[in-house]
Amino acid sequence: MTLAVHGLTKRFGGLVATDDVHLAIETGELHAIIGPNGAGKTTLINQLSGTLRADAGRILLRGEDVTRLPTAARVHRGLVRSFQVTSLFRNLSALDNAMLAVQARDGSSFRFWRPVTAEAQLRDDALQLLARVGLEKRAAVVAGALAHGEQRELEMALALALRPTLLLLDEPMAGMGPEESARMVELIRRLRSDAQHALTIVMVEHDMDAVFSLADRISVLLAGRVLATGSVAAIRANEDVRRAYLGTELSSEPTVDFAAHLEAGGAHGAA
Repeated sequence: MTLAVHGLTKRFGGLVATDDVHLAIETGELHAIIGPNGAGKTTLINQLSGTLRADAGRILLRGEDVTRLPTAARVHRGLVRSFQVTSLFRNLSALDNAMLAVQARDGSSFRFWRPVTAEAQLRDDALQLLARVGLEKRAAVVAGALAHGEQRELEMALALALRPTLLLLDEPMAGMGPEESARMVELIRRLRSDAQHALTIVMVEHDMDAVFSLADRISVLLAGRVLATGSVAAIRANEDVRRAYLGTELSSEPTVDFAAHLEAGGAHGAA
């Protein structure tokens, strides 16, 4: 088991954002976390990554208690959060962004700037990262000129530069159109099948096509608590999940589409 969460709780005054959360993330799986807005999904990701301290509970990474460790120490142990690892240098090329990420990973100092593009190994490593996310042909393009989906792919490359074994994805399809979302789904699928860089993935996502297409198991959060965990088929058939998404208290959320996916299994046809 890569990640075990026991009784994780976070309060903001009188609001309980995560409420006695228990999770078990198996090595090599993609575990999706879904739920309506306000369910506590981002708070949970913040706690797992170390950007938010838990009020109670434990987080075990491959059996080691990392609950009180800072983000950098968790990254050093292979737990990396994508898209919020770093900001893109929008005025630098995709290749330069990737080279700086590799340089930072290897502990190089930025105190004295030097022509990093002259370092063949650094450049090769960065190009390999861009190739992993499908941006090798866009290496020379300034990051700010990349399409939104390509910027997300570049951010993924920067996360991969940290050599994660557990990757936390917080809404990787956010803001994307259908074609960009499909590209991101295929990228995540390729990363999972890459035997050379074994990854366990925890993904928070509202795009049910992506969730049903990619997930091995799903956990549903509601009001900070885990309502249900199981396979795609089990979650689709779970009456508590149906009631939670179809209940009138959630009528302001995009529940109709989710309910349709519970019936149809998503446009990608996942079972």
